Amino acid sequence: MKIAFLTPEYPHPKTGHSGGLGTSILNLATGLAKLGVKVVILVYQQDADAFIDEGEIKIYRIKNIKLKGLSWLLTRRKIQRKINALTMQGELDLVEAPDWTGITAYMRLQCPLSVKLHGSDTYFCHLDQRQVKARNRFFEKTALKKADAIISVSDFTGKLTKQLFQLKKDYTVIPNSIDLSKFSPARPAANENTILYFGTLIRKKGLLELPHIFNEVLERHPQARLLLVGNDSADRQSGSPSTWKLMKPLFSEKAIDRVQYLGPVPYSHIKTHIAHATVCVFPTFAEALPVSWIEAMAMEKAVVASNIGWAPEVIDDGKDGYLVHPKDHALFADRLVRVLNNEALRTQLGAEARRKVREKFSIEVVAGQSVAFYERQLEQHSRK
Repeated sequence: MKIAFLTPEYPHPKTGHSGGLGTSILNLATGLAKLGVKVVILVYQQDADAFIDEGEIKIYRIKNIKLKGLSWLLTRRKIQRKINALTMQGELDLVEAPDWTGITAYMRLQCPLSVKLHGSDTYFCHLDQRQVKARNRFFEKTALKKADAIISVSDFTGKLTKQLFQLKKDYTVIPNSIDLSKFSPARPAANENTILYFGTLIRKKGLLELPHIFNEVLERHPQARLLLVGNDSADRQSGSPSTWKLMKPLFSEKAIDRVQYLGPVPYSHIKTHIAHATVCVFPTFAEALPVSWIEAMAMEKAVVASNIGWAPEVIDDGKDGYLVHPKDHALFADRLVRVLNNEALRTQLGAEARRKVREKFSIEVVAGQSVAFYERQLEQHSRK
């Protein structure tokens, strides 16, 4: 079996910055390769066309075509030609693309196409209560209607996407995954008292709620410290070029002295920060199925996270983590303080969290589910 993943990002030194989407594709590709599947990664939005041979995983960098008013169409045609050429050469059997901005709209492919719901622009704008660009919504809806099959990383994302686009097609839930061998359990140093957030600093991930939460934590646990790791971002609602600048005045005078923002760090360093953390915090309003939560859980970290939508598909509240609404600052703080004060509780939550990841989100489990899905899709395609 030969599977291609079309993506605007992928974590490789030669393909530029990557976020959760690229990480989820890398994890799945790694799991598929272990099962003997040949994997092709097609990364568009690159600054040059190039080929990278990584053994079982082949990477094609695709440079977008820039021509005012026609870039979207010409780039799609270029990607289409590449996919069809690889199909004719016997290099791929099926392609999987993300729902984001509907990249496969108006492509005519000679192989089956799956679209995976990682969260479209329409989806995130809905959760973030922002107006979506009409163009993005149109492309996303067109791409989903044309897809031979739809996968969703969570049932919540699948149901909401069907509702937003009034889709009649069904979807199959296959979650994001991680390589457990790369995220081993780790205990923080004694009296570390570190609350870690890692990810983009942006309003939709609850970063403007976090200062209020931490202010309350510090009133009850004066030794607590908050560590922030990730890219800063502009805030569309206020027009500020920096979410971090919006956050700083929200901390109390006492709390700001206990906060450290490191900015972005190499992905390979994230594990070190997770290892040193006492508890991980994710007060987000908008996700599909966050890889960051799973990474922290795999390292047996207690997690206090948002209770919105997708969250119960990752964490069972009170069993392998805590779920709280981001606006409920007092309860969020209470759960964080409870974990900070109780080592036995942290150990129990962490052990259950890793067990959950092993049984539901490991690359072995998810790759197996994916292969079974691809086999069904190829069988259906052969009957046409």
